[in-house]
Amino acid sequence: MSWAILVCAGLLEIVWAAALKASDGLARPLFGLVALVAMLASVGLLGLSMRTLPLGTAYVVWTGIGAVGAFAFGALAFGEAADPLRIAGAGLIVIGGILM
Repeated sequence: MSWAILVCAGLLEIVWAAALKASDGLARPLFGLVALVAMLASVGLLGLSMRTLPLGTAYVVWTGIGAVGAFAFGALAFGEAADPLRIAGAGLIVIGGILM
């Protein structure tokens, strides 16, 4: 169950990052509010998952899901660059998470 909670926490990392981008520097308050709520929920779920998962593993997986997911979402939804070096960097984050 802790792993499922951790994955949800990581997915919420993607939500808050995307909402923060969509808020246009917090000029669009609804998106800013979504980002804030997602941030709090993400950290809360991370804390729950750490009741049974090791700190290092949980943190690396949480940030990895958020980082790679935000990169992929940014490329798909916002048209941000997805050149080979950025894709390779995302791949290295995934590999690091697996090694942990």
